[in-house]
Amino acid sequence: MRKLVYILLFFFNLSFAQEVLTTDMAVKLTLENNLDIKVSENVLEISKNNSSILNSDYLPTINATSSVSRAQGDVKVKTNQGISAKINDTSNDESFASVNIVYNIVDGRGRKYNYQKSKELYSRTELEVREIIENTLLQLFTVYFDFARLTREKEILKNTLGISIQRLERVKTKYKFGQSTSIEVSSAEVDKNTDSLNYLNIIKVLSNTKRDLNLIMNIDLESDFEVVEDIEFTDEKETEDFFNAGLSNNTMFQILDKDIEISNLELKAIKSTYLPTVQLRGSYGWNETIDEIAYNPVNEFSSKGVSTGVNISIPIFDGGKRITATKNARINLENSLIQKNKSELEIIKNIRNAYETYKNNLFLLQIQEKSYQTSKLSFSKFEEKYSLGLVSSLEFRQAQTNLLRAELLLNSSLFESKISELVFLKLTGKIVDNY
Repeated sequence: MRKLVYILLFFFNLSFAQEVLTTDMAVKLTLENNLDIKVSENVLEISKNNSSILNSDYLPTINATSSVSRAQGDVKVKTNQGISAKINDTSNDESFASVNIVYNIVDGRGRKYNYQKSKELYSRTELEVREIIENTLLQLFTVYFDFARLTREKEILKNTLGISIQRLERVKTKYKFGQSTSIEVSSAEVDKNTDSLNYLNIIKVLSNTKRDLNLIMNIDLESDFEVVEDIEFTDEKETEDFFNAGLSNNTMFQILDKDIEISNLELKAIKSTYLPTVQLRGSYGWNETIDEIAYNPVNEFSSKGVSTGVNISIPIFDGGKRITATKNARINLENSLIQKNKSELEIIKNIRNAYETYKNNLFLLQIQEKSYQTSKLSFSKFEEKYSLGLVSSLEFRQAQTNLLRAELLLNSSLFESKISELVFLKLTGKIVDNY
């Protein structure tokens, strides 16, 4: 028991200035350090590279080739007259080099649709990154405000414990002078121990929650700070506006729109493969051949020059691959439309549920506020009567318990309302804009 008292005294007397972590600071650290966000940004960079003109087939292809070869050995020759001869130590040296350029002049507009598709894929990836950021910020705020709730709860339990310690000392004094019973002393002792354990437990939970918060921000897990406990809610008129425009601002809904556009461009690109293609080709080359026969003059041949040409390709039949690809592309487009219709109803439902939950929580918050004020007033009266000896220790404890319950419920209701607001803001695409 003495050890428990020492621990409690430590926490009661612990007072040092800690850095205050605001929501803006938490958001900044999360956006800079969170590993999920970092990965998503790298994926976005890859998508950006894929949507570049350098990956579009609009630019010509240029390549250079060269080769050097040597053949050496004996040659056997036989004429039409039947005369045969063998030539020893012959060699053949051949060198070749060329620069080639190929440019697609006409490709049935497939290049255009594929380039547009790459741009839409990049835009879709941007939305996916935004969705990851929204989910991460919702997670951040949920833990942040849970930490704020626990911080307030710790102070509530600390005050409750202080009252219980005073009550125990008062009962002990009264018992010493025969004005109280051993049962009252034991009851006060039990209540103090209960409040002590509750206080120590909330400190442990608070410490764990802080580590959860640090993990999201990807900073040192043992980083110590305080958080802003004051709660502000979004203006009611703004909330209504967010609700009315919720579907169009929902990130997942925007992603579904992109899926339809991408599927449509994919279909157009496949259809374009039925059209002819025109290709411009050009090259500059150099070639040299040296034939050497022992004890004979060397034979040399060399050439260089430019060649150009136009290739026209008209697709006739490829075994049915284009037909199959076209059918599948149409099915994919249809599935994108179906998925959008299906998800649209789900998103609307979630937005409405979140909005009603938020409004209901605000209403419950008002009720809890009134309940707390009533319990606070009642406790003040009991506290006064208890000091005058007009009520028993057990009656005083009951009033104290009622106040504690009302205060904890009010605290919980306050932060539940805030979290429900954040869920609503996330679904309406405003959680990033508002912070």
